[in-house]
Amino acid sequence: MKIIRDGQALIGMLEGGELNQEMSTKLTETLGELGAMSEDNPKVVHKGNLTLKLDFAVANGMVTINADITTKTPKRARKSSVYWVTESGALSTEHPQQHDMFSGPRDVSERTRA
Repeated sequence: MKIIRDGQALIGMLEGGELNQEMSTKLTETLGELGAMSEDNPKVVHKGNLTLKLDFAVANGMVTINADITTKTPKRARKSSVYWVTESGALSTEHPQQHDMFSGPRDVSERTRA
């Protein structure tokens, strides 16, 4: 009879080892996401968590163990885009009341005469 008294051994055995593998994958993903957020905004502390939940059901001396793994990371901030609204309600990438000074050649003939 093999007796299991070590939590680490139990987690490694649950679901034929698949639980431990999934937990390791989710741990790497969670830390990777937090690390990427930290690179984008290093002055802020980015927090997340990984939760392993074990449910036990005992009947007639036999235990059934069901596991669940959840992770949580902060929602990533999205970048803003700026456009202008035209009189007709459409969006424009250029300010509607300003002329584009690079929109093509300008007539400079009067300036060169002076």
